[in-house]
Amino acid sequence: MTYNLIHTTIYEYAEPVTVSHHAARVEPRALPKQQIEQFLLEIGPTPAVQQSRVDFFGNQVCGFSIQEIHQRLEVTARSRVHVVALPPPDPGLSAGWERVRQLFSDPVSPEVVAPYQFVFDSPLLAASLELADYARKSFAAHTPLLEAVADLNRRIYTDFKYDPTATTVATPLEAVLAQRAGVCQDFAHLAIACVRSLGLPARYVSGYLRTRPPEGQKRLVGADASHAWFAVFCPGVGWVDFDPTNNVLPAEEHISVAFGRDYSDVSPVSGVITGGGKHEVHVSVDVEPLE
Repeated sequence: MTYNLIHTTIYEYAEPVTVSHHAARVEPRALPKQQIEQFLLEIGPTPAVQQSRVDFFGNQVCGFSIQEIHQRLEVTARSRVHVVALPPPDPGLSAGWERVRQLFSDPVSPEVVAPYQFVFDSPLLAASLELADYARKSFAAHTPLLEAVADLNRRIYTDFKYDPTATTVATPLEAVLAQRAGVCQDFAHLAIACVRSLGLPARYVSGYLRTRPPEGQKRLVGADASHAWFAVFCPGVGWVDFDPTNNVLPAEEHISVAFGRDYSDVSPVSGVITGGGKHEVHVSVDVEPLE
């Protein structure tokens, strides 16, 4: 499946901004299942300095600075991406989760040094006994790793209500767990923290999801949204994605943009400004499938 993607972020400031420095992580990743055919980043006002690089996690980052007075910043990413659905691994053939955890115990096994960093706490997520207890209902003794994670994925989908009004970007995970409601970012964070609380590596994935309009209605341009899910490292297989918001294994309708320890590593647009006062943020996303 090939998609045209348009992701626009607009900042409107109450007071003039004299100078600003930003980082944008909005370019989809090149992956075995995902080919980037086109990418264009439009920024207004025009930056005085703009430079692209690859960050620690392999994400494409555009750093830019605006050195003129402005009260509005608009960042639009236009992409064309081709995604194929690769055959999913057989969950029953994955190693038992206790054996995988042992690989990440000191001294860590050489073959898993790279994913080892995703076992530890990160800026927004910390392991806890409460999260471990919630996870253990899926991680019975000798259960194959991918079977256990798939069950955890299903339980989060069942136990938690999708409610855009229940949380904000700043809502702590403890509140999400207590109120049993949130959005895709919260559910991805919850799954990651549960898996890490058992000593296993998990990472955050940001991207997009193709949404389908109700039957008989037209697709609304710009009405889509960014999406988030998580991935678990399975020896012999690699990273395997899971989407707890929809209880699926991401395939050709999920487009990956960035990987990180949690949302703080993959925020689409971040930065620091001088001036500005209060501000409003408006985000528009359009995921157009090219049949």
